[in-house]
Amino acid sequence: MNWNTAEFTAAYGLASQLPKCKSPEIAFAGRSNVGKSTLINKLFQRKNLARVSSVPGKTATINFYQCAHVTFADLPGYGYAKRSKSELKRWQELINAYLQDERDLRAVLLLIDMRHPPTKNDLQMVDFLIDTEMPFAIVLTKADKLNKSERAARLAALPQELPQFEDLNVTVFSSVTGEGVEQLRSLIEEITAEDEPEPDAAE
Repeated sequence: MNWNTAEFTAAYGLASQLPKCKSPEIAFAGRSNVGKSTLINKLFQRKNLARVSSVPGKTATINFYQCAHVTFADLPGYGYAKRSKSELKRWQELINAYLQDERDLRAVLLLIDMRHPPTKNDLQMVDFLIDTEMPFAIVLTKADKLNKSERAARLAALPQELPQFEDLNVTVFSSVTGEGVEQLRSLIEEITAEDEPEPDAAE
């Protein structure tokens, strides 16, 4: 997959607006301000493909990107309370509609801030993905903000904090050093490779 060819295609704020699935999809999920936009930009080697905001809860839509034969969906961050009840309900309905729709969703990349134990919302999302048997992987973000001993302590604690940890695919990610980028690209390519169009024999 040529990771440099990614393009933003659309953003939808209502469940009724979501388009039908036309290709394999990868979704990014996580709490507000966990670093989804930063991860997307790093994966595709672009500075501003996904808008990075310092304001938690800024992304209120599902943003879709296309790279080669794969569609990527950036889901709104959860767990940010400074919104009206109607707005929070819309977000919840939007995310649920996407995840429960009949889509060719190959994996949800669930981002968790490595500096802290998983939040209640993180654990609810993990439980949901396990209960629905939806394929997912954990991405531990902001790894560069921990020193060596802090990092070791957080990694040692995770097996007790995350359910079924021994079965989880876990990647440590840093937007500063690029750690984890190639691992995530390889994972995505592996689970979508069978759908990649064959090269034109005439070329």
